[in-house]
Amino acid sequence: MAHRGASGYAPENTFASFKLGLEQGADLLELDVHLSRDGEPVVIHDEALDRTTDGRGLVVEHTVAELRQLDAGAWFGPQFAGQRIPTLDEVLAWARERTCLALEIKNAPSFYPGIEAKISTLLDHHDMRRRALVISFDHQALRRLGELAPGLLTGAIYACRPVDQVALARAAGARVLEPEWSFVTREDVAAAHAAGLRVNTWSTSNRAVLRHLVDAGVDAITTNHPDVLVRVLNPE
Repeated sequence: MAHRGASGYAPENTFASFKLGLEQGADLLELDVHLSRDGEPVVIHDEALDRTTDGRGLVVEHTVAELRQLDAGAWFGPQFAGQRIPTLDEVLAWARERTCLALEIKNAPSFYPGIEAKISTLLDHHDMRRRALVISFDHQALRRLGELAPGLLTGAIYACRPVDQVALARAAGARVLEPEWSFVTREDVAAAHAAGLRVNTWSTSNRAVLRHLVDAGVDAITTNHPDVLVRVLNPE
């Protein structure tokens, strides 16, 4: 899974990064979703604009028209100047014939009432429900989404080693566990699989760690450098 696209090589959550992720062999693209002031799902990681665009302030303080005017690429390198913040609608339309997606709901510290319904509606509009995984640290949002869209694949993100990872998934209505890589053990992966759950982990590009995760039996690995993982999976 290409983390925000091939974000080690191109500005994250832009079409430049998504296209490169696929070129480097990623099977899925991971991206992040916030809402604009006028309620449009937009693709950007932070709740604030300052780090990855030439804008200032919170995403939710700006309309989608205002967000479209911002440069989301020049911060990474001059060759990427002019890259824009995509809307989720645009990404789904582009991805439909190309790839599967993992969409992260970015609640907290900015909360977006109704974001689950908006994502569900767009997935249906683009006939992408069966080609999407929706993930979040906000497990309550995952549960709400599951009630709105039964059968949609969801994943619970966490950065810890839960006392009961299966109970965590069940409470969120999730069929995928999304632990940060440093908490992954072979035993926990086996227990998850025995319970009918998948294990996707994030986010590293260290070759030794990637090899450990593959050997532990995880189902997917999210990385900023898809080409590195491809070489680990297919050594010459």
